[in-house]
Amino acid sequence: MSTTYDGAPGADPIGQAPVLAPGHTPASVTERISEVVNTKLTKTPRWWLLGLAVGFGLLNLFLLAVTNLFMTGIGIWGNNVPVGWGWDIVCFVWWIGIGHAGTLISAILLLLRQSWRNSINRFAEAMTVFAVACAGMYPILHLGRPWLPYWLLPVPGTLNMWPNFRSPLIWDVFAVSTYATISIVFWYVGMLPDLATLRDHAKAKVARFAYGMAALGWRNSSRHWANYETASLLLAGLSTPLVLSVHSIVSFDFSVGIVPGWHTTVFPPYFVAGAVFAGFAMVLTLVLPLRPLFKLKDFITDRHLQNMAKVMLTTGLIVAYGYVLEIWAAFYSANEFEIFMVLNRFTGPYAVQYWLLILCNILVPQLLWFRQVRSNVWALWVIAMFINVGMWLERFVIIVVSLSRDYVPSNWAMYHGTKWDIAVFAGTIGLFLTLLLLFIRFLPALNMFEMRVLTPEATKAHGEEK
Repeated sequence: MSTTYDGAPGADPIGQAPVLAPGHTPASVTERISEVVNTKLTKTPRWWLLGLAVGFGLLNLFLLAVTNLFMTGIGIWGNNVPVGWGWDIVCFVWWIGIGHAGTLISAILLLLRQSWRNSINRFAEAMTVFAVACAGMYPILHLGRPWLPYWLLPVPGTLNMWPNFRSPLIWDVFAVSTYATISIVFWYVGMLPDLATLRDHAKAKVARFAYGMAALGWRNSSRHWANYETASLLLAGLSTPLVLSVHSIVSFDFSVGIVPGWHTTVFPPYFVAGAVFAGFAMVLTLVLPLRPLFKLKDFITDRHLQNMAKVMLTTGLIVAYGYVLEIWAAFYSANEFEIFMVLNRFTGPYAVQYWLLILCNILVPQLLWFRQVRSNVWALWVIAMFINVGMWLERFVIIVVSLSRDYVPSNWAMYHGTKWDIAVFAGTIGLFLTLLLLFIRFLPALNMFEMRVLTPEATKAHGEEK
């Protein structure tokens, strides 16, 4: 039977699993979470070293692929006419979507005072920053002149060359850079109290100095906490509209184009729901194996898994509604090109990818209606992996299938990604894994001070102060 704390934040009156396992004190929470970081380098778990080796190996593959790209040009990719956008933009949109869960968990759930976010917000924020870093490289590499990315910015120059502000590429520059900046600041500011805790608990002088510099002089004073609370709310208020705006702007890349399958007003909400859908799937993909590996089941409980599964189910239904609406709008419009686009997805040369997309994003997530499935760790992980693949296929279908068969049949051409497309994508996964593993090992992956608030002692002390 699940146990709940009487009056503790996050306790559920109907007997659901708690957001923090019983028996913990503020001291035990601090010790357990900081133990991961304070472990001696010589005692680093072997699985972590193996994971880092895999991530770093893929990162070197990325460097090899990018070097060849710089030496030869984007002709090494499978891009052609009319499919000028291929794996590069598919992966760009996929990575941007993954980053949305962090902002949703950190900002929106903070404003809604949802205590179950406390265990996973730090991890999700880090995932957001690293995913945006992977996404940001694709538009630069796609430029063809990656050594001149600053031309996309309105920087005054003697050549009088200014960006074309009517281009969606410029909109992406401002949207993604703003999103990345706010996400990094929000993530870093949220770590200040925990960095000070690591500074005070560190035994090595180098670690004490490094964490002390990163903590920016945090001394746990009431003034520091007041400034921290104000900054957190302000950053949450700035981040919340970004959840809606960033992927909406990314969707404008397509909806402003007069291409069958793109030119539709449903794309902004459809893309935002899909981003949250993919983001929570990636959070579960990474959190589920890390729980047993770092013995964090007391802090990431069944309550978190249930809630994340419900969010995935809800956003997945919105995505399914978007798929149905696309089909209905095409036939209702009686536009022969839109109707052909739908039929081409059903029975065309890329039909296998389309029906795999339906399987991964609509059919498999329906299992989340059942509580037994939401409570099964292995089932959740498999469903999350299906969604990760399905959301990548969704972007592939939107971009490649729509471009490969446009208005003029003589212009039709099949697109196939090359080994260099695969190498760049695998390399960005390596970058993501490398950054994530380094973060888990040297920074607090869970929010210590917010978890301490959930303990019975902290709740009782807070009640007495009132």
